Amino acid sequence: MASMVPYVSRGLRNWSDPFDYFFGSPVSSLAKSAETVGAFKMNVEDAGEKYVVTAELAGVKREDIDVELNEGRLSISVDHKEPEEEKGKNYLYKETGEWSATRGVYLKDAATAGLSAKFEGGVLTINVPKQVEQNNVTKITID
Repeated sequence: MASMVPYVSRGLRNWSDPFDYFFGSPVSSLAKSAETVGAFKMNVEDAGEKYVVTAELAGVKREDIDVELNEGRLSISVDHKEPEEEKGKNYLYKETGEWSATRGVYLKDAATAGLSAKFEGGVLTINVPKQVEQNNVTKITID
């Protein structure tokens, strides 16, 4: 029964979103959960001297993944393209295909040196070393 919820909520989403958004209907929460079905799952672990970020990317090729650290914001972007041999087939129902998604997390004490990433068995693992947090606040006395 639970596996039917994304299908039902996607169907309801077409006509109910503007009304549900305005009135705060529970149907809108079902629709929002259906939108996240296509997003990949991500975990962030504080492992002492580093962060370990894992993302489940089954069926994705290494060249479809882009990882970037910009001022503490770690972003993982995936642009999955459908193989050419799949495009000509006559599917009655298909949940795979072309999709793109971006997930990110802010790591305020992330160091840019020593970053490493590994993609194995459909799981992307990123090791982000921590830097010693510097105090950027200077207290000024008032005369």
